[in-house]
Amino acid sequence: MNIIIADDEPLALEMTCEAVREVCPEANIYPFSKPSRLLEFAKETRCKIAFLDICMRGVSGIDVAKQLKEIIPDINIIFVTGYDEYTKDAMAIHASGYIEKPVTAGKVRKETEDLRYPLPAENEPRLKIQCFGNFEVYDRTGKPAHFSRSKAKEVMAYLVDRNGSSCSVKELAAVLFENEPYDKKQQWYIQKILSSLQQTLKELETEDVIEKSYNNIAIVPEMIDCDYYKFNKKDAEVMNAYKGEYMSQYEWAAYNKKYLNDIHKRWKKENK
Repeated sequence: MNIIIADDEPLALEMTCEAVREVCPEANIYPFSKPSRLLEFAKETRCKIAFLDICMRGVSGIDVAKQLKEIIPDINIIFVTGYDEYTKDAMAIHASGYIEKPVTAGKVRKETEDLRYPLPAENEPRLKIQCFGNFEVYDRTGKPAHFSRSKAKEVMAYLVDRNGSSCSVKELAAVLFENEPYDKKQQWYIQKILSSLQQTLKELETEDVIEKSYNNIAIVPEMIDCDYYKFNKKDAEVMNAYKGEYMSQYEWAAYNKKYLNDIHKRWKKENK
């Protein structure tokens, strides 16, 4: 979970960060003293909660919140201020909460326990992934994920195909660049692809769906909702919907496609 905090007073910003960190120790916390930088950051990174000081030099926190909601409509805005005359304006833009300074962990906890846009449960799948037909990735709202590099999307597909089994960077290179030498240039390019994939997952707040160790990488199957994984569990709805197409845009997926087709034929005979 990504949380952004804006306050142009350094001490107040530090106090708010400490209080939020105490309540949300697992969150990524991003402090900003300049709202303009916060808004630029929000365009690149999905955030769930924003703590905004209402009175900042040269800008109103209310105006910042309006711009922020245009970027991330379902973000939870919690206003922070030393005054109480802004409550009406804050509530008018459907803020999630309102904290009067000094900010404490108790106040933060009270507001985060009753958010306008509730946070997903810990055991809820982080992504929805379609393997049948073309390979596609969707966020929790059903919006297609954007991959800045097509090879990054292909790496994601291969990791899903591996179903939690680790693979090395060299193995990925062999899949992505068949018959090309695994030299320093290719190693560098693979690292660029993996960085691009990590950036996409970061923007979706789903970095934890992939586990990395030295020179190895794997998907965490429990964290995704995937038709292929449901197929493996003989989910009747998925089995009936299967049309014999699996990650159609990738040639390397043909081997697993044959395996799935064989299983599907046997299942249909058993369930006539």
